[in-house]
Amino acid sequence: MSHESTVPGELGNPAVDAAEVPEPGAVTIVVPTFNESGNVRRLLRLITDAVPARLPCEVVFVDDSTDDTPDVIRAAAPDCPFPVTVLHRDEPVGGLGGAVVEGMKAAGSDWIVVMDGDCQHPPSLVPELVATGERTGAGLVVASRYVKGGSRAGLAGSYRIAVSRAATWLTKALFPRRLHGISDPMSGFFAIRRSEVTAEVLAPLGYKILLELAVRSRPQTVTEVPFVFEERFAGESKSTAQEGMRFLRHLAGLRTASPLARMVAFGLIGLSGFLPNLAALWAFTEAGLHYLPAEIAANQFGVAWNFLLLERLLFRDRRRHRHWADRTVRFALIANADLVLRIPLIALLVGQFGLAVLPATALALVITFVLRFAGTEALVYLPRRRRTAARTARSDA
Repeated sequence: MSHESTVPGELGNPAVDAAEVPEPGAVTIVVPTFNESGNVRRLLRLITDAVPARLPCEVVFVDDSTDDTPDVIRAAAPDCPFPVTVLHRDEPVGGLGGAVVEGMKAAGSDWIVVMDGDCQHPPSLVPELVATGERTGAGLVVASRYVKGGSRAGLAGSYRIAVSRAATWLTKALFPRRLHGISDPMSGFFAIRRSEVTAEVLAPLGYKILLELAVRSRPQTVTEVPFVFEERFAGESKSTAQEGMRFLRHLAGLRTASPLARMVAFGLIGLSGFLPNLAALWAFTEAGLHYLPAEIAANQFGVAWNFLLLERLLFRDRRRHRHWADRTVRFALIANADLVLRIPLIALLVGQFGLAVLPATALALVITFVLRFAGTEALVYLPRRRRTAARTARSDA
């Protein structure tokens, strides 16, 4: 990442009708940008008009652009009565959410306000967000379109409105406790105390950073203020089908963060593997193959199906720990060992412990499932111990 900054002189004294801000109330405004050259000058003018001189302020742009957005920011910065910094990322790791995390790490103020660079989030609300947090003692203040006085008027078209509402409903259904009291978890406009930011636990993917913060490191006290989502000033929306898929993967990653949730997801994926298994078994037996070798061959189709889903949905972020061929071989061995282990285990439960065949089979399925899940996590998707230890030794040296 390349870091560039422009720091103008003393703070100005814009005459504004802003919310009274108790002290201390210094604020860092973090603005992630991707090809927003047509918006940044207007955004900086609006921030200049909105933020009173008594509110110490800095603006940090974290830029992933492929156009001249960084140059436009640098050219506009001297006209601002507050420091303006540009952090240009050569690799946009984590998308917009990753950019916000980088901006939070660079923030030097008590409060961090996150807002988009397309002028759809009104800077006039920045003092109110900070003042509300100071007044209520909240660690997170969310600008919401769905509380009284708020509006989503700036969303273009009924399709985007429907997608936004569906995404809101889905996230609140998946995380009812973590998102309690947050009516607009899809909002990209909020204020958070720097002391509440635990950047090391954040793993953003895409543009819904508020959801990431609320689920992984939510402050105890959260409040909301209404805001009107305005129309984009210039440029095109970054909401694409690809971003939608990243959002769904982000949801899956957040929902399966705990071992119990991962085990449940592992089991559901395993159940889905019966479909290709049974289809292959039917095809092999119809072709005249004996049922025993047919069962062994058909099981490989279920194994392959499960492996692909686990790679894409459950362990996507852990694939980097091992080469794909290494992961494939290890998973296949563990999955087929399940067949080898289950029959002797059933015989043991029936012969030595006196269980009937059906209860013994059910118990054997549970035992082998737990072992398969634990083995998959430990032997396929966790980092190699020797490499981790070597890196630790080198860092200590």
